[in-house]
Amino acid sequence: MPSRTAQASVLTLVAGIVLMLVLHVIPPTSEISPVRRTLSQYALTSNKWLFDVAVLLIALGSVLCFAAVVRHRGVAPWHGAVVLGALWVASLLAIVAFTKTNWALGPSVGGLIHRYASVVGFVSLPLAVIMVARRVFPDGPGWRLAARGLSVVALAWFGAILVGVARMAAGYGPWWEFIPLGLVERVMALSAVAAMLTLSLGLARKTRDEAMGRELASAA
Repeated sequence: MPSRTAQASVLTLVAGIVLMLVLHVIPPTSEISPVRRTLSQYALTSNKWLFDVAVLLIALGSVLCFAAVVRHRGVAPWHGAVVLGALWVASLLAIVAFTKTNWALGPSVGGLIHRYASVVGFVSLPLAVIMVARRVFPDGPGWRLAARGLSVVALAWFGAILVGVARMAAGYGPWWEFIPLGLVERVMALSAVAAMLTLSLGLARKTRDEAMGRELASAA
């Protein structure tokens, strides 16, 4: 039988992604530019509840994914990838608890926490997937390449943000105007979550195949 934990992770992650996509097409969040405005801008609207549910679903799916990794691939709970996965989940919870700064009202401590939690999340999840991909797919180079490739894409786009920050420190314009921030963030987020979704999908398939192999062996 496939890992029910991995299957639940897949379903929960997909549900969170779908809800986040829905925010792009229903009012009032449909009026927010997906190119220039970050996803967290949705939390400043009446659709905040839907944004929070989407983020919490992704957090739950993440917990289930790494739980499946620990259970089925023999990865220790204190393994670096699992610790990074925990940081990712903690960052998502912080993003829900502390809303993005509403610049119409001015800076806030909660908004600052939100920003740094986002940074931790965007870095920790891709690194976690890269670290654990070989343990999850020891004999699945295609799955391993997909998970790591998506993670590298997420980190590469985060690097573009760092370039903007460096330019700003050197006296050039604001870093958030150097790149289409909303679009870059969406690509980062989708790539990172897709990398983790690859882990869950691969685990569900792997455990199913292993279970079928055991059944055939016992029937022989």
